[in-house]
Amino acid sequence: MKPTDFAKYLADFLGKYLPAERGMSENSIKSYRDTFVLLIRYFSEEKHIPVNKITLDKIDRDLVCSFLSWLQNVKCCSSSSRNTRLAALRSFFTFLEYEDPGRIHQAQKILSIPIKKSEKKSIGYLSIEGIRLLLRQPDRNTQKGRRDLAMLALMYETGARVQEIADLKAECVRIEKPYTISITGKGRKTRVVPLLEKQMEYLMDYMREYNLNRPEKASYYLFTNRNGNKLTRGGISFILKKYLAMAKNENQALIPDKISCHSLRHSRAMHLLQADVPLIYIRDLLGHESVVTTEVYAKADSRRKREVLTNAFTQVLDEKKDEKPIWLKNGDLLEWLKNL
Repeated sequence: MKPTDFAKYLADFLGKYLPAERGMSENSIKSYRDTFVLLIRYFSEEKHIPVNKITLDKIDRDLVCSFLSWLQNVKCCSSSSRNTRLAALRSFFTFLEYEDPGRIHQAQKILSIPIKKSEKKSIGYLSIEGIRLLLRQPDRNTQKGRRDLAMLALMYETGARVQEIADLKAECVRIEKPYTISITGKGRKTRVVPLLEKQMEYLMDYMREYNLNRPEKASYYLFTNRNGNKLTRGGISFILKKYLAMAKNENQALIPDKISCHSLRHSRAMHLLQADVPLIYIRDLLGHESVVTTEVYAKADSRRKREVLTNAFTQVLDEKKDEKPIWLKNGDLLEWLKNL
């Protein structure tokens, strides 16, 4: 059976354009793929059109708008998820404009569909005391506990994304001074993050225990499971959740409910901000494209906002606290005014 034009262009988009030309990570490509899985499901369930009958002519602005409404009303997706799916479709039709110029008008009508405003969730993060409590949970007397401590401490210190931690290899760590680690993030861009002496102690002890400091192990993954395979995002998330539960049993007040691997990244950014580290340095540590992305932490730091407002208010009071009106300084004048 001859493939449809939709099938042909979708294969080129996911298999060539996104990885080769856009340099997207595997996880980003999977997210885009999931959008089209949902679109195909929409065609099947709502339009009763099987996948081998889907053509580009059937995907116009009205259909995309109907698909987005279906996501929210039938699949109960949030506005944020709806916008993520729209972004994937926009990227596909931007690609299509160059691949098939005859469809520019069709593509531009779809590209004109607006992003839907969504409520921005507050950033979840741990306090410094919460981080200390979390890092006290792994059992340092066991090999697995020492691995987990080294990994969680590294996640926090570097502010790395969970996939960035999973992809680390032994060769990424510079084991001579100055200690650094090379982290490859979104867009396959690599950033070099300095490591502090204390962090390096934990990491080097772990690497020596697993012989990862040897030259012949340079290409080995830094964090692996019992079978020697690299830890997945799900595996790292499972490890974190285990220690979060233990920490919460010890001190519930220090461990909020909704904390994830990404929360360690948020925590590091917030703590640096609270230590008056300039946003531009935090941006470089986190691997953000623009400082505008990093500014979300400045907006989220309610403690710092309170301090600034309190200090400003106190200064005003200090300037005026001794400036009593003349009638309060002079008893006779006050009495005279009362009787006026």
